[in-house]
Amino acid sequence: MRVLCVIPARYDSTRLPGKPLADIAGKPMIQRVYERAAAAKLPELVVVATDDARVLAAMERCGGKAVMTAKDHPTGTDRLAEVAGIYVNYDVIINVQGDEPLIAPEIIDALAAAFTEDPELQMATVMTLIEDAEKNNPNNVKVVTDKNGYALYFSRSLIPYPRTAGVVPVYKHIGIYAYRRDFLLAYAKMQPTPLEKSESLEQLRALENGYRIKVIKTDCKFVGVDTPEDLARVNAIYKEIENK
Repeated sequence: MRVLCVIPARYDSTRLPGKPLADIAGKPMIQRVYERAAAAKLPELVVVATDDARVLAAMERCGGKAVMTAKDHPTGTDRLAEVAGIYVNYDVIINVQGDEPLIAPEIIDALAAAFTEDPELQMATVMTLIEDAEKNNPNNVKVVTDKNGYALYFSRSLIPYPRTAGVVPVYKHIGIYAYRRDFLLAYAKMQPTPLEKSESLEQLRALENGYRIKVIKTDCKFVGVDTPEDLARVNAIYKEIENK
């Protein structure tokens, strides 16, 4: 089984313009994400998918692999599918978000391994226990699963509702995905679904079309970069790591 890791890096960002090139302890954020992903053992290749020549140049300077993709993709899945159409000899595509500079390489390997363990698996993602302060924030997506670890639903609302407190822990969905390549290409062509449009969550498209999503549980903590405050927090973490 051949595994390709793709890091979409769209230059424009409403809250943090030029986000892929934001400095994190002396390196562009996209380089930090690439280096973390490249430390995973199972992917044969890691490639950045961008829509901007400045991001492409930054990757070339650090010796990384990057490809230019169309600027007008409506979703990240469409950008990922374009790359999957280029790299036809890979079986599994793992999508690591370009604003996750603290992504753990072992999570990437765990996602890849899930497809070896289950030849029928089409799609997988990750969850972790949510902090109390994040539970009511709609930017933190929650997920509930069945007893076998397959997603029942994703929501920006608090799920499950704690009518009886303490019975079920609340999990936060981490936006790293893995797909079997053929499924990804078909999935990208599916029309947006009602729940997907209501919650603005692409993964609901798969559930609404009857597909199962395996959700891997991890204790790793993630700090995605969406705001200047997030960027400052990640900078502090990297500086602490490098000082050690």
